[in-house]
Amino acid sequence: MFAFLVNPDRFMAFSRRAAPAFGILAAALIAVGLWFTFTAPEDYQQGDTVRIMFIHVPAAYLAMFSYVCLGIASFLSLIFRHALADAAAKACAPLGAAFTALALVTGALWGKPMWGTWWVWDARLTSVLVLFLFWLGYIALRAAIDDETKAGRAAAILALVGLVNLPVIHFSVEWWNSLHQGATVFAAERENRLPPVYLIPMALMSLGYMAAFGSMWLVRIRAEVWRRRAQVLALQAAGS
Repeated sequence: MFAFLVNPDRFMAFSRRAAPAFGILAAALIAVGLWFTFTAPEDYQQGDTVRIMFIHVPAAYLAMFSYVCLGIASFLSLIFRHALADAAAKACAPLGAAFTALALVTGALWGKPMWGTWWVWDARLTSVLVLFLFWLGYIALRAAIDDETKAGRAAAILALVGLVNLPVIHFSVEWWNSLHQGATVFAAERENRLPPVYLIPMALMSLGYMAAFGSMWLVRIRAEVWRRRAQVLALQAAGS
């Protein structure tokens, strides 16, 4: 992994094949996952609303996972000055923001019939909203500073600060009274775990989201690398 971050040529050769492979895998997993989603039986409490969970929960997983990716890339960029890591962090932000927005929107769609309201200032919901604001703040900070090196460093610091919010999201249901349901996929008590009829589409959609994120992230990093190379060539041409 670190070799790819250090050597742009090696990364470009790897990503040229990996990006479409992840894309094909994502399409297959999500297609099968959607089939299981719409053929799964209604839940005895949630009814058809349970199907929103197969969209919402994987999006929530990816919202947090993508921020971990942003944090790792930002750390490597800030400490080791890896240009490719900075490109990876910049490319990650819009994707993470999109998954977080999807988690918030689908959560609201589920909350209206279940809780009777689109939004409550619940610990889990509020901490995910804070995560979304960190994404927006990261994107805005990079756009606000003209010097790309300074923008990358400032945004990397903000990204690392935002990592503090991830355990708050994860443990918010346990630390505070929350309307949000607790863990079901990885629940310690067997009676709280999802039955296989719901676990299968949840797992397929989660893996599909992961593969889709990997594909789009690689494509966006490649585009950022090409943009920076073109920028360097333009400056060299202007100076000659």
